[in-house]
Formats: sequence, structure tokens, C-alpha cells
Amino acid sequence: MKDDKITLAHGAGGRQTRALIEKIILKYFPDPLLRYLPDSAVVNIPELRKEICFTTDSYVVSPIFFPGGDIGKLAVCGTINDLAVCGAKPLFISCAMIIEEGFSINDFERILKSMSNIARKSGVRIVTGDTKVVDRGKCDKIFINTSGIGMKKNYVCPGLNCIRAGDAIIISGIPGLHELSIMCARGDFHFSVPLKSDCAPVYGLVETILDTSTGIRFMRDPTRGGLAAVLNEIVAGNHFGIRIYEDKIPLTKSVRSFCDIFGFDILNLASEGRVVVVVDQNEAEKVLRVMRKHPLGKRAEIIGNVIKEFPGRVILKTRFGSERFIEMPSGQQLPRIC
Repeated sequence: MKDDKITLAHGAGGRQTRALIEKIILKYFPDPLLRYLPDSAVVNIPELRKEICFTTDSYVVSPIFFPGGDIGKLAVCGTINDLAVCGAKPLFISCAMIIEEGFSINDFERILKSMSNIARKSGVRIVTGDTKVVDRGKCDKIFINTSGIGMKKNYVCPGLNCIRAGDAIIISGIPGLHELSIMCARGDFHFSVPLKSDCAPVYGLVETILDTSTGIRFMRDPTRGGLAAVLNEIVAGNHFGIRIYEDKIPLTKSVRSFCDIFGFDILNLASEGRVVVVVDQNEAEKVLRVMRKHPLGKRAEIIGNVIKEFPGRVILKTRFGSERFIEMPSGQQLPRIC
């Protein structure tokens, strides 16, 4: 790496994040389980004849309360989702909190209540944790780390090595709503936009499609870096490419207008309650129908396919019929979104 200092771009989930992980972090953490950089490590337990999934994430979102959620809900949902897209039933979560001196007890309880509610509704237990308090000004209100353990379904394969040319790409709903809601919550815009974060636990939706089809090849939740980052991670170093269609991406008029006015690319914006699914083309319509029956999948769409052409690249066919490459996001559009 040419840079000798960490920048905000290194935490944005795009090209700089990938470079930091691959060129620096993996140099010191060479465990084979990290090879494909999955959302959760899949660990085989021979004595149990089972595979468990183990994940961890830290949440530093600003503001800590936003339309559709808060830092507590975000932390629990994010951990559930990282387990879910690896084909695991989420079971246990840890919670570690770094709290700034002077933080409101009422706000603290509001966050804890939110975490408790979403964990209970998801059938997940918060079983261990840690609390630290730092001097005023040493962190921004509260930072939360959650780790999660889940049990992988025996018959589930999803992984990059399962993907084949012709497979369909499905997204479970409108992308980017979490990042857009954070922008609005910060008050940087002088008008009201009725956008709510898509923050939600996706395991129920994922379980439904896994029970419906054995053709699920790969799943990932499009968080930092958005849909563009996920699709580029899928094709990176592989013998296939991906073509998606702009007119198939589910959007509302307000989302499209917001992005057009301020120059945001919806493909680069983070979601916290969506899942991208790569599925056998022969199973795609069946999976889509099942997804649309679930509350979190009502706006699901098949947005493209895996292709033999352009290996390692993502192609967007625009509404006007032209095509362009979709690159891995670079730089930082908005810091502290999750």
C-alpha cells in the first residue's frame, strides 16, 4: 500500500478497505478460514458433526438514533444478517460497549431495550458482554461491538465456489435505504425526505428460501459499499463476470429523485436489511415468488445474471441500452454509517 496512514476510506467497504485487509491484515492473520473473506467464519466441529458460523462487527454510526432504527438495533441485526447469509441459524450474541462519560442513561436504556426487543423477536440470546467508559471526548457517545454464533444448516452450500455461469442475481428489496436515512438524519439537507432505514434481521427471509430451493449458490448482505461492492467481491479473481440491468433494480420515485438531485449512485449505498442472492437460473423464479411473499422480500427482483464474458468484471446495462463497467467503490461517500 502506498499510503502510510489509515484514512476514513479504509473503513468504507470499498477498494481501500479490501486493500487494507488483503495486503496488511491477512499478512498477519493467515488462517485458511479467512481466505474468501466471508461474512462469518464457518468452523467445522468434528465431534458434533456440525459446522458453526462465527462473526463479529463493530458499530459506530452517527447519529445513534435514525429513522427506522438506532445503533442497538443495527448491531443485533448486523450480526444476525452476517450469520444468516452464510446459511446459519443465529443462536447467541455477545455485546461489548464503549461509552463516553456523560452519555444519557435514558438513551442508554433506549438502546438496550431496542437490542433486547430485536433479539427476542429473532429468537437470538444475548449471553455475554463487556462495558467500558472512556473520558468525555474520547468517543462519540457510544460504540458497540457484537459477535454472533450460529449453526449452519447441513444441506446449505452457499459459497463463491458454487457459482456458475447463467446463475441469476436477486436482491430482496430497494437498496441503499439505510445510508440514505443516515444522510437525512444528520440534517445536512434543508428539506424533509420520508426515508427510513431498511435495518432488519433477514434470517427469516433467508430460511424461507433455503427451505424452498437447493439452488442457492451464494448470499451476502450489501452493507458498506452497497450492491457495487458485493458484486465486485463476487467476481474478483474468478472466471466469470456479472451483468445487471438498471431497469430491474427496485427503486421508488423518491429514492431515484434523491439520488439524481445529489449525485449519489444507488449501487454504492449501504443497506442493513437486504440480501443479495445468487441462485441457479432454473430455480430463480421460484425463489423470487417465495421471497415476495415474505415482508422483507415484497420488492425482490431478479436484477441480472452471471456471465462467461468479462471475467472478473461487473457490467451494468443502462435504461438507454448502453453498457458500462461497475467498479468497486473507492473513497468515502459518507463516514460513520454503520
